[in-house]
Amino acid sequence: MAPKTNSAFMKPLTVSADLAVVVGKGPMPRSEVVKALWVYIKGKNLQDPSNKRNINADAALKKVFGGKAVVNMFEMTKLVSKHLS
Repeated sequence: MAPKTNSAFMKPLTVSADLAVVVGKGPMPRSEVVKALWVYIKGKNLQDPSNKRNINADAALKKVFGGKAVVNMFEMTKLVSKHLS
């Protein structure tokens, strides 16, 4: 029997317009969304240098983060989920 992959994690999801500005147009699996999000965060140097778990949102990310200026990576995953369907 083939190993069961987590199909929910790999299923392409619709990306909201606000999130598409950051990660590109969907549909794409959650894993790809998270990967693209980190490329964006690192590319724009938005990780807090004193606390790497915190992300300092720019204008585009603020829309995704519900207007929050700073979120931690665990909170980020939850906020991003609201933009996937």
